[in-house]
Amino acid sequence: MSMTSFVAGAILPKLNTGDIIFQLLMFLLLVFLLRKFAFGPLLSVMRDREQFVSDQIDAAEKSREEAAILLEEQRSLLKQSREEALANVESSRKLGEEERERIIGTARKEAERMSETAKQEIEHQKQQSLKELRGYTTQLSVLIASKVIERELKAEDQQKLIDDVLREVGDKNE
Repeated sequence: MSMTSFVAGAILPKLNTGDIIFQLLMFLLLVFLLRKFAFGPLLSVMRDREQFVSDQIDAAEKSREEAAILLEEQRSLLKQSREEALANVESSRKLGEEERERIIGTARKEAERMSETAKQEIEHQKQQSLKELRGYTTQLSVLIASKVIERELKAEDQQKLIDDVLREVGDKNE
């Protein structure tokens, strides 16, 4: 034996090829059985879980898109409602202005009518007063004339006569 083979034999124990082949076959059998009974169902569960998560992500994305669409619709409806409200306010303001102008016009016409009626009443009262004054003047003139005719008077008698007549006329009016 040479020294190299002795060193190799001492370093490397003698290999038992039968044990190696048996262990290799058992390992392959174990891998096959694990693949068939453990990895297969495990991988199936993992694929199902992956599909479930993917479906959930897709559903969430779809819900987010639907929410964005609904949000935009709500914003559009809100904008439209604001525009309608502003239009209603403006329309009400215009109607209020028109009604105010109509009321003011009616009030002016009524005031003019009342003013005209008052003027007519004043004119009527004036004419009535003038008529009464003419009547009093006529009575006074007749009374003075009758007194003058009864006697011819001096200046102081005339003044006394006028004062008497005025007193009589005043007494008749009261």
